[in-house]
Amino acid sequence: MSLLHATERPAFARGPRWWGVLLALLLGLFLTLRPAVAAQLGAYLPQIQASEIFPGADRIGPPAGEPPLAPVYAGDRLLGQVWLNTDVTDATGYSGKPIHMLVAADAEGVIRGIRLMDHHEPIVLIGIPQPRIVAALNTLVGAAMGPVARGEARPPQVDIVSGATVTILVMADSVVRSTVRLLRAGRLGAAPVAVGAAAAAPAPATLLPGPGEVRDWDSLLGDGSIRRLHLTIGEVNEAFARSGNQAAADNPEPGDADETFIDLYAAPVSVPTIGRSLLGDDGYQRLTARLKPGQQAILVAGEGAYSFKGSGYVRGGIFDRIELLQDGRPLRFRDRDHTRLGDIAADGAPRLPEIALFVVPVEFGLDPTEPWQVQLLVQRAIGARDKAFLSFELGYRLPEQYLSRPAPAAAPVAAQPASPVGAGAATVTEGSVEEPLWQRIWRAKTWDVGITAVALGILTLIFFFQDQLVRRPTLYRWVRRGFLVWTLVWLGWYANAQLSVVNVITFTNSLLTGFSWNYFLTAPLIFVLWCGVAAALVFWGRGVFCGWLCPFGALQELLANVAQKLKVPQWTLPWGLHERLWPIKYVIFLGLFGLSLHSVALAEQAAEVEPFKTAIILKFVRDWPFTLYAIGLLTAGLFVERFFCRYLCPLGAALAIPGRLRTFEWLKRWSECGSPCQRCARECPVQSIHPEGNINPNECIYCMHCQELYRAEDRCPHNIQLRLKRQKQQALSAVPVPGAKGPKTTITRTGKTADATPAAAPGP
Repeated sequence: MSLLHATERPAFARGPRWWGVLLALLLGLFLTLRPAVAAQLGAYLPQIQASEIFPGADRIGPPAGEPPLAPVYAGDRLLGQVWLNTDVTDATGYSGKPIHMLVAADAEGVIRGIRLMDHHEPIVLIGIPQPRIVAALNTLVGAAMGPVARGEARPPQVDIVSGATVTILVMADSVVRSTVRLLRAGRLGAAPVAVGAAAAAPAPATLLPGPGEVRDWDSLLGDGSIRRLHLTIGEVNEAFARSGNQAAADNPEPGDADETFIDLYAAPVSVPTIGRSLLGDDGYQRLTARLKPGQQAILVAGEGAYSFKGSGYVRGGIFDRIELLQDGRPLRFRDRDHTRLGDIAADGAPRLPEIALFVVPVEFGLDPTEPWQVQLLVQRAIGARDKAFLSFELGYRLPEQYLSRPAPAAAPVAAQPASPVGAGAATVTEGSVEEPLWQRIWRAKTWDVGITAVALGILTLIFFFQDQLVRRPTLYRWVRRGFLVWTLVWLGWYANAQLSVVNVITFTNSLLTGFSWNYFLTAPLIFVLWCGVAAALVFWGRGVFCGWLCPFGALQELLANVAQKLKVPQWTLPWGLHERLWPIKYVIFLGLFGLSLHSVALAEQAAEVEPFKTAIILKFVRDWPFTLYAIGLLTAGLFVERFFCRYLCPLGAALAIPGRLRTFEWLKRWSECGSPCQRCARECPVQSIHPEGNINPNECIYCMHCQELYRAEDRCPHNIQLRLKRQKQQALSAVPVPGAKGPKTTITRTGKTADATPAAAPGP
C-alpha cells in the first residue's frame, strides 16, 4: 500500500463517482431508444439493375422461399438466383454490425456477381477506399462453389487489403458459405449437393522411386508436367475493368491488346524426371544435395511485359508478386529460398529472361502428390501512392505417371447428409468451408498470437517485479524503451493491433443488440490484448495499456525522448490549467458514447479524433487532412510529452473509468511526497501527480519513473536524508568512549576517522 500523508485528497478522488451514474443513464437510454432495423432482400433489389449483379440479365423476379431468393432472367430464360448474404449466414464485421451484400450465382453454383449494399466498417467508412474492398471481393466472381460444396476443393482465396484483413475475410467467408449452403439445400440447382463422394476415396499416392528419365520441353508441357499461364494485355485490362475499380480501369496497361502481358511456367523440379529434364543431371544432383527429407522445390519461369519477380525482394527480401498455395495455406518466397537460373536444360526449351528455382521451406510441408497453385499478383498504380491488385492462378496437379497409388479399400465411404439452410455452422474437416472463420484465422495467426502472449507475460513479470527493476535505473530505461519499440514496430505497424475506442463502442453495442463471441474472435491479437488489458485493470488500472501497450502512445514517448535529447524546449503547463484540460478526453468519450445512441456508424466516424488509424494502421498513407492532424498531435507531443494522451484520448478515458475499480495499489509514496518535496510531481512525464503528492490513477500511465525516483538514494530527498543520518550515525559510532580500551580514533574535519594511538617507538 502507498504511504500517503494526512492531507485532503484531491478533487478527482472525492465525492460520488458521477461518471458511473452518467454512464448508467446513457445505457438506459441506449436500451430504450435504439431501434432495431432488419435488412430485407426486397428493399435492396430496387437499388440495382439486373445486369449489375448478373451479367446478361435483364430483370429480377420477386423474392420467394425461406431464406428468400430472387430469380434472375434473360428474357424468359432463368439464369440463376440472387440472395442477401445475411439471410443465409452470419456476416458480422469489425464494427460488430452485419455487412449486407447481394450475391448472384447460377444453377451450378458459379458466383456471377457481388454487390456491397450496406456496412458500418470504420476502416472503410473513413480510411481505406471502398473500391479497394470491392476489388478484393470481386476476385470471387467466376469461382465455382460446386466442388467446394461437395468437399472436393478448398474455399477460394481472396486478395487481402492491408488494414482491412478482418473485413475482407468476413465478407468472403459469408459469400462462400451462403453459396455452399444453398447448393447443399438444392436451392440453386435441381437437387441438393451431398458432401463426400459415393465411391471409395482414392488411397494416398506416393512419388515413384528411381532416377526417372530425361524428356524434352514439348513432351513435358504436353502431358502437364509443366503448367502454363498466358495472359495478354487485353485480358488483364478486361479483368481490371470487371473488378469494379474505376481508377484501375481508367489506367489500362499500354500496348496492343494481343501482346503478351506475361507467359508464366511452373513445375516441381524435386520430381526426378522433371528435375533432371529441366535442370540437367548436374543441376538436379546439386538440388537434391540441398534438399532435406520431404522437402520440395519448384521452378518458375516467365517472359513478357510483366515480371513475376518484381523488385520487392531486392528491398525487403520477399517475392511479393507470386505466392504458393496448397489447401488454402499461402507461402511467400523469400530471397533465401531463391536461386537464379540462366537457362533451362530441356531440349526445345524457350529462352526465358526470368527463371527462378525456389526451395519450399520444410515447415510449409508441400505435398507434390496433391494439387497446388502459384498465384500471380498483378499490380497497377492508380495514384501517387495507391495501387490496385488482381490475382491470377496457375494450378498444378502432378500427372499420374509419376505417382504410385495403392488399390483403394473395398468399402465405400458413406456420404454425409446435406446441411440445411440456416443451420448452425457445424465444424467438419479441418479447413473446410463449414469450419468457423475465426478458427481458420487463429490457426493462420498462431505465431503472432504466441509472440503477443509471450510479450504480455514479460510485461506481467516487469510489473510484478518492478521494485527490483527500478533499483537499477540504467536497466529500467533500456527495458522500458525496448518494450516501447516492440509495441510500436511489431504490435502497431506490423500486426496492426492498435486498440481503439471503437472497440469499446462496438462491445457495448453488441451486449445490447445480440452478443456473439465469433465477431471478437476474428481479430486474434485484438482479442488477446483486450483480455490482457481487462486483467491488468484489476491490478494496475489503465496505465498498463496506455503506458506500455498502445502503439501511438509509444510513438509519442519515443519521439519525446528524441526531442529531449535534441534539447527541444519542454513546456510544463500550470497545474490549474492542466487540471482543467484533462477532463476534455472524458467529454470526448461521453460524446462518442452518446452519439452511438443515435448511430454507431456516426460514432465510429467521429472516433477519427483518435489518430490511431492514420499513424498506425495506415502508416500515414491517407488523405492529407487526416495525416496533417496526426502529425500536428505528434508535433505538440515534442513540446508537451504525450499531449494527446493527456488531454484528448477517448480510449484512455474509457479505460480510466473501470480502472478506478482496481484492487491493488503498487505505487509507493513517502510521507514527505508533496509536502515539502515536489520532485516526482515535477518530473512526471504526464503530470499525473497532484501537488499534494497523491498520484491520480486516472491519468497515470504507469511509466514507473516516480518509483525509480522513490528508490534513488542520490535524487530522492527522503532517501538523501536517510543516507545522511546513516552516515552521521556511523561517524558518531566511531568516536571513542572515555576510559575505553583499545586504539583511539579521532574524527577529522573531513569526516574521516584516524588512529590516535601513539606510534610505537622504532626498534633498535
